[in-house]
Amino acid sequence: MRASKFYISTLKEAPADAELISHQLMIRAGLIRRLGSGLYSWMPIGLRVLKKVESIIRLKMNEADGIELLMPAVQPAELWEETDRWDIFGPQMLKIKDRHDRLFCFGPTHEEVITDIVRKEINSYKQLPVNFYQIQTKFRDEIRPRFGVMRAREFLMKDSYSFHSDIDCLKKTYDKMYKTYTEIFEAIGLRFRAVQADNGAIGGDGSHEFHVLADSGEDELVYSEETDFAANSEVAKDHPDRNKLKTCRGIEVGHIFQLGTKYSEAMKAEFIDETGKSKPLLMGCYGIGVSRIVAAAIEQGHDEKGIIFPSSIAPFEVVLTPIGYDKSQEVKDITNSLYQRLLDLGFDVLLDDRGLRPGVMFSEAELLGIPHRITVSDKTIAKNKFEYKKRDSEESELVDLTSLEKYLK
Repeated sequence: MRASKFYISTLKEAPADAELISHQLMIRAGLIRRLGSGLYSWMPIGLRVLKKVESIIRLKMNEADGIELLMPAVQPAELWEETDRWDIFGPQMLKIKDRHDRLFCFGPTHEEVITDIVRKEINSYKQLPVNFYQIQTKFRDEIRPRFGVMRAREFLMKDSYSFHSDIDCLKKTYDKMYKTYTEIFEAIGLRFRAVQADNGAIGGDGSHEFHVLADSGEDELVYSEETDFAANSEVAKDHPDRNKLKTCRGIEVGHIFQLGTKYSEAMKAEFIDETGKSKPLLMGCYGIGVSRIVAAAIEQGHDEKGIIFPSSIAPFEVVLTPIGYDKSQEVKDITNSLYQRLLDLGFDVLLDDRGLRPGVMFSEAELLGIPHRITVSDKTIAKNKFEYKKRDSEESELVDLTSLEKYLK
């Protein structure tokens, strides 16, 4: 991508109401722009990051035999009344009416919708187990939206729902999703911890939260260094050894539940077992905050210069910052040749061909969190080298083309 053909809009200062560093940096780097309370537009540079997170999640879900679908964002009240959640979910739900005065909501979650689909589609144990997922916009009317996309009212979420004939089958898929979530956060490149959690408004029999570790995290986590025990502090408050236990802070980015028959019984979602008997389906639910992951990654990776993204989700892997691109034909030719070579090797490259001053180019590249920076200039050409700098390194170094490719790989 040539910067002259793309849209990059950075700011020197963050808005005064931006409290978290991720909110400040996402605004300054031009990843997002505020529309209203808890509502954000994803700008081109931010959308590239969001789509990379989405791609990793989709890849791992497909590898785990997840089947993608897409459900409506707007849901009829009747479905929620079947499970008694129309009132239980309370003011978090954005309730709307159509021209015929029928009640709907902008979906905060999709347990009712998927259960309605499955009760019409699945009728035999031979069709089980099955695990459907979607990546879609949700809306929850937060009482105090803040922290940018960390606690927005509209957000992107991956939610999946599995259906089973017995508890052993449910637990097997639950364990598979636990492993899949671990693989997702490892592939993204985040430091995280999975902990026992409370089921809350979703309900069910057992659950785990996945937290990105960051000092700014809203949740307190407790864990033991002697055992594999780890839990949200709310769950661990009655633990007999609550006081050996260590603490850390985390940002919740994923939550998995064993729902059992909570929704299938309420909505009469049943199947015929091997003996010909009708039984309620057992259900699991697995959510990931896709847009929240971007903010959490920034909370975990940043410095005084800006964002430090993991390579897997950075808007670009490599930025070329030629000095004198618009003045020196040799600089232009060598930069263009390197740009094409890196593209051919499969790298996601941004060529800054706007003719900006070196300091401006370097500052912007660091603010955006691009992992690798390569500078071409008359000085580097004279030495038959390139100036290479890794985003999280203080110093740059002169390297030849062979060494450069090794660094990038």
